Amino acid sequence: MNSEQKEKIKKIAAAYLNKSVARNVIFSISGILLFLAGTVIYGIILNLREVPLSEAMLKKGFTRLEDVNIVVDRKSYTLSVYEDTVLIKSYRASFGRNLGDKKKLANDGATPVGTYKICSIDTSNDHYKFSRLNYPNLEDGVDALRRGSITQREYNDIKFDFYYNDCIQTETVLGNNVGIHGIGRLNYIFKNLPFVYNWTDGSIAISNENIDELLTIAGKGTKVVIK
Repeated sequence: MNSEQKEKIKKIAAAYLNKSVARNVIFSISGILLFLAGTVIYGIILNLREVPLSEAMLKKGFTRLEDVNIVVDRKSYTLSVYEDTVLIKSYRASFGRNLGDKKKLANDGATPVGTYKICSIDTSNDHYKFSRLNYPNLEDGVDALRRGSITQREYNDIKFDFYYNDCIQTETVLGNNVGIHGIGRLNYIFKNLPFVYNWTDGSIAISNENIDELLTIAGKGTKVVIK
């Protein structure tokens, strides 16, 4: 076999190899796209099966709710609506990126645990709608004071805000911008994922549609327990 024939065989082999690699890449990309499409479709089906709040209320014998409590469970990734002690409906919720216990510091990426209330509602937030909580509360302040994270003066300011203002205005290392909000522009993607993806800075996120529904029965002063 002369050198010309050898070179021709090398070119044929290289061309075949390139086609094989391209084919494998196409198959891999197609497989990923099919998986993602199937995942989203499954999520859409799950959302279509969700019972509207009005129907959930009627099933429990209520035409209106007068003593609404919200319980957020970080372990089960749920936000549940109660009429007094009666469970009305649960929503799937996402939390802070840090799944550990919150160190009660701003930008720690964890959702705090405690008893709070909705202190204000912003309907033009980047995350669609934002129901701010009166975090940090007195317990958070006492804990931070004991750890030396805040000064006595800062604690006194938090205490003043807690009793005399709707929301905590005092700026400390604890932060004060935690609440329940929607997803925003990426709502269609995130709400149709059949699994929970924790992506917030420490707040609680539910779909845009769900926060619309939630705000029909919850408002300023509504108790929110995060556990």
